[in-house]
Amino acid sequence: MLEERIQKHIDLLIDRYPKLESCKDDIEKAYLLLEECYQNDGKLLIAGNGGSAADSEHIAGELMKRFKIPRPVPTEFAEKLKEIDAVRGKNLAHNLERGLMAIPLVAHEALSTAYINDVDGIGVFAQQLYGFGRKGDVFLGISTSGNSKNVMSATVVARALGINVIGLTGFKGGELASIADVAIRVPEDETYMIQELHLPVYHCLCLMIEDRFFGGND
Repeated sequence: MLEERIQKHIDLLIDRYPKLESCKDDIEKAYLLLEECYQNDGKLLIAGNGGSAADSEHIAGELMKRFKIPRPVPTEFAEKLKEIDAVRGKNLAHNLERGLMAIPLVAHEALSTAYINDVDGIGVFAQQLYGFGRKGDVFLGISTSGNSKNVMSATVVARALGINVIGLTGFKGGELASIADVAIRVPEDETYMIQELHLPVYHCLCLMIEDRFFGGND
């Protein structure tokens, strides 16, 4: 059972999007995988194509800086910044925010285009996952069909590295839902409608994680 301050985000999500009731348990399971990952100093690796590529970057943006809750740097680190440079350090100590490491595998144009050109496009996320990923991390594969070939190739590498896989898909789930540790299958079949439900789901996950690590009462 999730603690009340975490559970409230799922309750609000379902209140606003009642059709996501069918995903409630899997959203909880996905949150618990992410919580364990970040508790152990791991990171989230995210990939998708098209609109799902944009979602990958959106998620990283919510995790790497404040979403709703202030995330000031630790006092000890703030003092080190000021010792190194009294002016810049003071500004950095005030403005920097603690992040939860999240890497969108869609964001490295030079690397990805070089791999696509020199090797092939199907393995582009797999190559990045192999380079960035470590045991204990989490891979979030976003695919409205659940059958994106480059996302599925990345899941193979994730498995080999001991990385848990969360799938964010449409209702049918595809191959991704069958292999993921947790599959969140939103109840739509049309691509744009699936994407419209993906956003509130990952916003909810980001809110939950942020509340867990920066919301106090730990």
